[in-house]
Amino acid sequence: MRLAVADLGTNSTRLLVADVAASGQLTQIERHTTVTRLGEGVDGSSRLQPAAIDRVLAALTSYREIADAAAAEQRIAVATSAVRDADNGAELADRVRDETGFDIRTITGDEEARLTFLGATAGRAPASAETLVIDIGGGSTEFVSGHPGETPSFHVSTNLGSVRQTERHLAHDPPRHGELEALADEACRIIVDAVPAEIRTSVDKLIAVAGTPTSLAAIDQKLAPYDPEKVDGYDLELATAERILAQLAVLPLERRRAVTGLHPDRAPTIVAGVVILVEALRLFGVRNVEVSESDILDGAALATLIQ
Repeated sequence: MRLAVADLGTNSTRLLVADVAASGQLTQIERHTTVTRLGEGVDGSSRLQPAAIDRVLAALTSYREIADAAAAEQRIAVATSAVRDADNGAELADRVRDETGFDIRTITGDEEARLTFLGATAGRAPASAETLVIDIGGGSTEFVSGHPGETPSFHVSTNLGSVRQTERHLAHDPPRHGELEALADEACRIIVDAVPAEIRTSVDKLIAVAGTPTSLAAIDQKLAPYDPEKVDGYDLELATAERILAQLAVLPLERRRAVTGLHPDRAPTIVAGVVILVEALRLFGVRNVEVSESDILDGAALATLIQ
């Protein structure tokens, strides 16, 4: 079956067109990302803003054309943190169905974590090593652990997110040292409260998905243009993430937009995202993390086989 799967994230709206075989094999046809900032202001107002809704609908309209051109048999979409948290999230879902033809559902944080683990570990051989997947989104961060090929043994969705924490803590451009410290302290506290110590100390392998780690992999390799084949599977060291964080945090926004490897539209929230990743790596006691291009989009596509 050929599927078109859209993810309405807090910071970006993404599309995966893929063939899914009955055996569980997923073959990517194409993948697209548009930074739409759907969660802009949601943390403070609890409402999706009209301009943000328009940006998402415009992206989905173009994605529908891509899906139709690829002869996708189904168009499905999942909505995550921003839509979950917004009082008018259901209104957006109705407009998505009516105006773009995507069959959309708003998923819980637990479901988001499960689909992320499924997508990030798909195609891997079953392993005895405890694997943890971290998904840093705009409004939430999911931590999911288990063995590839099996149901996750632990998962939690937290209110850590690159957009949410940027709006809460980083009021100046570039951010001040005290703001970065407050963000790091909150990230550390949330992770410690959400992920038990026995989980943090038992992880053998860590996989990071979504825009923060993929951007770091691209920045470290100075990729221009972005090359997903060089990003997927990249071994990102904690020391490298700390070095890039130090570089990005002292740059004003316009200079961050010009950093090689970083999509300009990710520049406003990348610092918060990297702080979250760095604090997570420190707390889990790992010195490196594997970056994965496969994520919740792949998981949502594969999940259609078992529904």
